[in-house]
Amino acid sequence: MSLIMTTGRRPRSLSPSSSRDPFQVKGSSVTPLPLSTIATSCPSTGHEANAYAGNRTITPISTPSLSVSSSTSLDDTVLDEPDDHDFRTTLASEQTSNTIHDEFGYCANQSYRCVSQHNPEKPVAEDEIEEPPYYILLTTYLSYLLVIVFGHLRDLIGKRFAKSSFTHLMPYDGYAPLNSDFDSFYTRRLKQRIDDCFSQPIASVAGRTTLIYDRYSKDFNRTQIYTGKTTRALNVASYNYLGFAQSHGGCADAVEESIIRYGVSTCGTRLEGGTCDLHRIAEALVARFVGTEDALISSMGFATNSTIIPALVSKGCLIISDEHNHASIRTGARQSGAHVRMFKHNDMRSLEGLLREVISQGQPKTHRSWRKILVIVEGLYSMEGTMVNLPKIIELKRTYKFYLFVDEAHSIGALGPHGRGVTDYFNISPRCVDVLMGTFTKSFGAAGGYIAGAKPLIDSLRVHGYCGSYAEAGTPPVLTQIVASMASIMGVSYDLVLPTSSSMSISESSTSEVLMPSVADERPLPSMVPASALPTWLSLPPHLSDGSEAYERIRRLAFNSRYLHAGLKKLGFITYGHPFSPIVPLLIFNPGKMPMFARMMRRLKPTPVAVVVVAYPATPLVTSRVRFCLSAAHTKEDIDFVLRACDELGDLMDLKHGRGERWPIEEIVARSVELVHSI
Repeated sequence: MSLIMTTGRRPRSLSPSSSRDPFQVKGSSVTPLPLSTIATSCPSTGHEANAYAGNRTITPISTPSLSVSSSTSLDDTVLDEPDDHDFRTTLASEQTSNTIHDEFGYCANQSYRCVSQHNPEKPVAEDEIEEPPYYILLTTYLSYLLVIVFGHLRDLIGKRFAKSSFTHLMPYDGYAPLNSDFDSFYTRRLKQRIDDCFSQPIASVAGRTTLIYDRYSKDFNRTQIYTGKTTRALNVASYNYLGFAQSHGGCADAVEESIIRYGVSTCGTRLEGGTCDLHRIAEALVARFVGTEDALISSMGFATNSTIIPALVSKGCLIISDEHNHASIRTGARQSGAHVRMFKHNDMRSLEGLLREVISQGQPKTHRSWRKILVIVEGLYSMEGTMVNLPKIIELKRTYKFYLFVDEAHSIGALGPHGRGVTDYFNISPRCVDVLMGTFTKSFGAAGGYIAGAKPLIDSLRVHGYCGSYAEAGTPPVLTQIVASMASIMGVSYDLVLPTSSSMSISESSTSEVLMPSVADERPLPSMVPASALPTWLSLPPHLSDGSEAYERIRRLAFNSRYLHAGLKKLGFITYGHPFSPIVPLLIFNPGKMPMFARMMRRLKPTPVAVVVVAYPATPLVTSRVRFCLSAAHTKEDIDFVLRACDELGDLMDLKHGRGERWPIEEIVARSVELVHSI
């Protein structure tokens, strides 16, 4: 279920508001939102949590027992809180503290940490794809066949006996239909049946937990009726890898200050008066963070690929793309006019074979040499959770002399001992990659994307990329969130002096492909950001400015990812992806089981779980899945709860078809640290 943010207020939103809710139904009232705890009553995060814990006795609260049969109405579903809890009687400090804990769970146990780093002594493991039993595939195909057949029968009968309901699909008064029945068939007859599992609106920060609007349908999901009530659920549906999506803390305070100083928009494009000093500061910081000479920022992640790729290649060029690359890459490739070839997902033998073919044969018909060859891959694939075999691609790059474009939308911030992405994970210099792309949505709690590379390249893209000429510039609050979160990951040094462009062009940005230091606890160059490189008015708390809290978040995310991945494997599920990937797909296969899984997770009591379910055309027809999106904001107890829920639903819905040794859920929970470090 993709979540739609509707409100995201500062701490004052904890008090009842007199303004009318946009989803309010006439005659119904919004109930006061109860505070919530899942794993522990200690309400803070990082430095603030330690200070709070010093003045309070921490009494752990065990996760409630899970029962599918106890699921009834969502109206009174909360997280470990009595139904008669009154917001108005709670102290303001307690309100803020518990809200922080809802957004970012407190976890002081250093055993629940892990370093995301490749072991150079071991080869990069190839992706293992487990196949389900034949009866699962047979029933999956049969389910789709039945839905398609009955859907066509309903269309056939409806167009003859209920024409008023099909006027938008038939020629009318000389006009052709805007949406033909063939184009809209899948949406009407398949997706609409489970539309309650998609586009779920939320009413709070998309943090560790989130408030989801309660809704129902009386016309088979053609329309949704909102009850005016909300339910707090454990959130494993949002991209919030490092937990920076918070309404409290140093980053949120910096964003609030930026709104006072700059407003909410620069009201223009980057090339036409929309550039402010925050754009320059953010771009310089991004370049320093990823280890390149320069960078440019786009206001939209999708547009970063779709508008920049046409500026890189054109007619007479060749794009070699992974078959599972994102739609934004495919869109940009089509718009470029270049010839496009695809290779099997993450298959280096397929890539090398294709390279040999296209280099030897040249362009179609004329057989002239290609003007340039651009290989495009993703650092971490969003639907599969798989990681690119970057060392092998770099080896092929040296041999076949192609340009390399790496999309790090999901890997930047989430991978590597320092959060610098897939190059950091494999301990490879970023200068080995010609073009590095990434987004700020997943790990930085912001929006937009970036392109990083050599300065001459970036200067050219500023002019020729459509996002600079036609797209609105990034807004000051978003830019401030980017600067604050990225600076907290790097750490701020008040002793370093920002070098001039001439002094850093060679010494700090040598184009030779040199491996970075391999010690996980040492920060690679470029290291801490000088305070002079940040806005003078930006002041981060000590636990953010020294980089300590962000370093803990990176290690917590690595532990959570490996724990859920390994736990699901030991329970007997078929999963995809790399163990360090914060995206963990659990294969469901049958389309009928997909909405059942999402609805039952959402109706768990006392703790509902918000999940994402994905099906065709985003995935192959028979590989429908639930996609867990993990965060550093989750605690170990949160992952325990998700595993217990999956264990119960997996038995109920016949989802456990994986091979290998199986462990009972209690053993997985008890031996979690051992399990994480054994894979």
